[in-house]
Amino acid sequence: MIWFLRLLFCTVIASMLGVTTWASLHQSLGDFARSATIRDPWVIATLFDAYWAFIAFYAWVAWKEQSWVARALWFVGIILLGNIAMAAYMLDELFSVSAKEPARDALDKVFTRRNPGGLLLPGILAALSVAVYLLA
Repeated sequence: MIWFLRLLFCTVIASMLGVTTWASLHQSLGDFARSATIRDPWVIATLFDAYWAFIAFYAWVAWKEQSWVARALWFVGIILLGNIAMAAYMLDELFSVSAKEPARDALDKVFTRRNPGGLLLPGILAALSVAVYLLA
């Protein structure tokens, strides 16, 4: 199961980076935000759906991370990068356990272990996400 989840979240992050790069090459984020498309009811509904999912995932991250600074950095990363940051979080968690240990023990560590709140990964993601939005 650990290998399946690793593969799944590698696929998520790779596909999101790919489609985001493709979209950025066709239209800047700023141009999209100023376009009529952003006011389409289905675009609005899809954004609501996505952002509520980001907030729900963040609630779990906030419980797992014990440092307020890590929580704040993960919030910025998840809200601004969405599934890219979420997949990065999951990959960090999934690669912190051995695929050789029993699946139940490994999954228990991934989903229920509290973390002291490392700052490197969320700091990098938060900085990148802010930079992307400032450059858009």
